[in-house]
Amino acid sequence: MKKILITGSNGQLGSECFNFFNKKNEPIEVMGLDISTFDFSNKKVCENLLNVYKPNIIINCAAYTAVDKCEIDANCWKANFDIPKYLSSWSNQNDTFLIHISTDYVFDGEKSSNEFYVEDDDVNPLSEYGRSKLEGERVIQQNMNNFAILRTAWLYGISGSNFLKKILKLSINSNESEIKIVNDQFGSPTSTTTLAKQIDIICRKRLKGIYHTSSEGKCSWYDFAVACVEKINIKNRFIPCDTNELPTVAKRPKNSVLENKNLKKINQNYFKHWKNELDDFIDCNKEVLIKELDI
Repeated sequence: MKKILITGSNGQLGSECFNFFNKKNEPIEVMGLDISTFDFSNKKVCENLLNVYKPNIIINCAAYTAVDKCEIDANCWKANFDIPKYLSSWSNQNDTFLIHISTDYVFDGEKSSNEFYVEDDDVNPLSEYGRSKLEGERVIQQNMNNFAILRTAWLYGISGSNFLKKILKLSINSNESEIKIVNDQFGSPTSTTTLAKQIDIICRKRLKGIYHTSSEGKCSWYDFAVACVEKINIKNRFIPCDTNELPTVAKRPKNSVLENKNLKKINQNYFKHWKNELDDFIDCNKEVLIKELDI
């Protein structure tokens, strides 16, 4: 029986993948591990767990994604570098297919706003988060050949914290008549529901290499915020602003729009336009969002 191990299984994407693969009508065994239970950034702990379970496929969703905190917290390197290092080393020795989730933040965002980043563009991360994720990519490539590295962007899902939920909460709870949202950073909002289905395709077909895996089209954070509240019928109180009006600890790329070039070349791109995917996500999860956010 095929065994799939999902690391970071309590996180936003990990929980989506865990639920998705458990519901598949196939003879597979799915195990979830989260760093809150087992510290698999520790080499011995990681190897012991893998030796006991012996997965055929590992989907590594474990990551330290608090971008600003990464600037001051060395634990980001444990999650974003040490874990992929140990997983890839073990996978290479045991003929295990490793799928690793990476990020648009490996790029510096200096392309013009009408250009997209493809897989073979030069990388140049601006933040400690981006640097740690890039080194995680590199150590996997050094350790093994049987891998897929998936760069995604602007993830949102029904589990965990994300921009969509924050925006809805802010719209409901803020006493401000106007709420500023950055309008000069561009990306592609991506649903964990769709990404889990894309991961399934990559698993089944054993697609190796680096792939961009984000929704089609692009928008600013402001555009995304407006689309979220309008879809769920909440009053829009947002006004666009520049990045320098809402400074952050870590520097963000201004343009991190990804083009899924490698998936499209082999006709395996599952993603639709971000607005269509947002509509589908809210249509499927509206009752849960309303209950959770007390809308």
